[in-house]
Amino acid sequence: MKKILISICLLLIYGSVVSQSVKKIKMDELLHLMDTCNSPLVINFWASWCGPCVREIPWFEKNVQEMKGKKIKLILVSLDFADEFPKGIAGFARKNGYQSEIYWLNETNTDEFCPKIDKSWDGTIPVTMMVNNKKKYRKFFGQQIPEKRLQLELQQLID
Repeated sequence: MKKILISICLLLIYGSVVSQSVKKIKMDELLHLMDTCNSPLVINFWASWCGPCVREIPWFEKNVQEMKGKKIKLILVSLDFADEFPKGIAGFARKNGYQSEIYWLNETNTDEFCPKIDKSWDGTIPVTMMVNNKKKYRKFFGQQIPEKRLQLELQQLID
C-alpha cells in the first residue's frame, strides 16, 4: 500500500512539474516582456520537429551561460502544435537537457503574430530576436545562427 501511495504522489509531482516547466504566452504578453525587460534578452522561436532549431538551442544555452556575468536572459518560445503543450514540449526539453525558460506561443495565425516581431518574418523557424532596451538595440535573425556568429551577436547585444 505504501508503494502505491508513493507512486501516486510521485506521478502527481511529476505531472505538476511538467505542466509548470512550460508556460503559455500570447504574443502581446511576449511583446510586453520584450519592451520592459531591464537586461539583454534573447528570444529564440523554435519547435521540437525543426532540425535546425534543435541543433542551435545548445549553442544558445552554452554561450549565454558562458556570459552569465552579463545577465543575458534567454527565452525559448516553442511554436509546437497545441497537442504538445505542455507535456510533449516539457518532455522534449527535459530529454535534451534544456535549462532555459520555455514558453509555448498560444497563437495560430502566423500572418498576424509574425510581423509583430519583425515585418520580414514569414513564419519560418528558427528565428531569434535580440533586445537590449538600455541601449535601444533590437536585431532580428530570420534563420539559424551558426555558433561563431552567435558569439559575435551576443557580444554586440551587450557592448
